[in-house]
Amino acid sequence: MTLRLKFDAGKGANCMQNSDESSQETSRLIEERFGEPIIVPELAAGGESLQRMLAHRSCRAFDETSVDDDLLKTLFACALSAPSKSDLQQTDIVHVRDSAKRRAIEALVPSMPWIAGAPVFLVFCGNNRRLRQVSAKHEVPFANDHLDAFMNAAVDAGIVMMAFIEAAEAVGLGCCPISAIRNHPRDVDAFLKLPDWVFPVTGLCVGYPASEGRISHRLPLDVTVHTDTFDESNLETRIDAYDRRRAAAQPISRQLQTDRFGESEFYGWSEDKARQYSVPQRSDFGAYVRAKGFNLE
Repeated sequence: MTLRLKFDAGKGANCMQNSDESSQETSRLIEERFGEPIIVPELAAGGESLQRMLAHRSCRAFDETSVDDDLLKTLFACALSAPSKSDLQQTDIVHVRDSAKRRAIEALVPSMPWIAGAPVFLVFCGNNRRLRQVSAKHEVPFANDHLDAFMNAAVDAGIVMMAFIEAAEAVGLGCCPISAIRNHPRDVDAFLKLPDWVFPVTGLCVGYPASEGRISHRLPLDVTVHTDTFDESNLETRIDAYDRRRAAAQPISRQLQTDRFGESEFYGWSEDKARQYSVPQRSDFGAYVRAKGFNLE
């Protein structure tokens, strides 16, 4: 098995970095993504791992190289080593290898051609079924049939997916989550033959990157990190500043819902997200989840 490391996680990041160089590179990556300098302490170990996380890019262009089955199995093991609520282990991964199933899923999301271009497509599922099965096996009542049962399984699946991405990027692979499969949960459910209390959380494209991609700018830390109490003071001002910074580096090429809202002279991240959510999305997902057996009270 040959592992190909195509792109460095961060510019200048390599195993020869001393602790000072590592700290400087980590600080540079933080400033590139969040728009603010942060003093990073000297890192005796772990600098490359932090830099890889900070340099994460969603990959939407893959080369034709296949991903070794043994490598995939190794990555599954890494991902499923992630934390699990109360050790309940409520995540399953479906590797969609059948070409007809792949084409059927691709057809559901025609706006995302990178699904077809990815050598590997996975679906991460929440699984609250197994816990109910072991309860029946031991003739013990399942007394937690409420919203938290769904929430625990969904959160665990998201954690496992992120652990898979981190492991995949460590060996030179690129990934792109596909939440859009939840636009068509019943279809995906039928393609994968998911039983009651098992539901799709997200898809994931996996393969070797054909291009480096770009780092997506994130909201500043003073918007999303709080101490002791939630603080949204000056939120509008801070989001306006973020909109300007992001637009300068990553302008949005197409405005949404122009037939309803017109063309804005300045169109930033916040207006784009507001317009995106001005149209109902996945409004029937709750009905689908209830049909799978979950009580969401």
